[in-house]
Amino acid sequence: MAYAAFRSIGAYAPKKILTNDELSKMVDTSDEWITKRTGIKERRIAAKNETTSDMGVEASKKAIERSGLDKSEIDMVICATISPDYFCMPSTATIISNKLGLGNVTAFDISAACTGFVYILSIAKAFIESGMKKNILIVGAEKLSAITDYTDRGTCILFGDGAGAAIISATENKNEAIIDVHTGADGTYADLLMTPNGGSGSAHDSLDQEAGSCFMQMKGNETFKVAVRTLTKDVVEILEANKIESSEINHFIPHQANYRIIKAVGDALKMKDEQVVLTVGKFGNTSGASIPMAMNEIYENGLLKSGELMLLDAFGGGLTWGSALVPFSPLK
Repeated sequence: MAYAAFRSIGAYAPKKILTNDELSKMVDTSDEWITKRTGIKERRIAAKNETTSDMGVEASKKAIERSGLDKSEIDMVICATISPDYFCMPSTATIISNKLGLGNVTAFDISAACTGFVYILSIAKAFIESGMKKNILIVGAEKLSAITDYTDRGTCILFGDGAGAAIISATENKNEAIIDVHTGADGTYADLLMTPNGGSGSAHDSLDQEAGSCFMQMKGNETFKVAVRTLTKDVVEILEANKIESSEINHFIPHQANYRIIKAVGDALKMKDEQVVLTVGKFGNTSGASIPMAMNEIYENGLLKSGELMLLDAFGGGLTWGSALVPFSPLK
């Protein structure tokens, strides 16, 4: 039987840093206000000519190199993004695949907002365990600055740009295998976090209306409450289903949305501080890129070792949510 193994991680963050003090010159806010409510100190902003696929390619190059595979062995590319290079088509995954020179491989995008990376992890696992694919490149990449309203202090303080990528490969060794992935969604909460424009349900009478509604809109207080409740419940369920105690988790890697959410969920699960991975202060909320960027941070700092167990947990617009129990199983 084929199992799916998490072989490598890579990430990319743009050079430009947007600090809280700089934001305070753009909207009515301050470093103290942002830090107290979110834990964010700065976020990265892509250059004007830097696309979501460009960032995805840079993260992918690292993941491929670290995997020990030749790029010719990759037979599928999946990208999770809500800020694609192009609206509708072509998919950002096809652009990434082309820029990497991967040839005629299966490539497509999915839209699950901040839960995107967990969703594509579940898809890759399914394709590999079915025997249809052997080595899959999964990419979470976002240029959220392109869909952020920098006059809205409720959202512009939160979001940043970046990308993360991983290689998921077939293995016959069950000890290397991704243990479990849970995903879910509830569209009754769709209006809590959305970009209203762009689809067949959002006809507008003027270009001004159209442009303004391309930005992300969020009901912050309601989203916070649902996020804490949902994230905690989902993690409890995946741990119980697999008979794993929270103390057995080496690295709890939640979506980096807001320090207060991460803290509340970690406390509810009785996670120790050293188990919880935090990068929200450095990168802000990078949606589908958030979890792989956080994972890459501990990898590059020498904190993620072969065989260690990661617990991923995410929540995003849709509303969507997901969790995963993932041993780190590099080939080299």
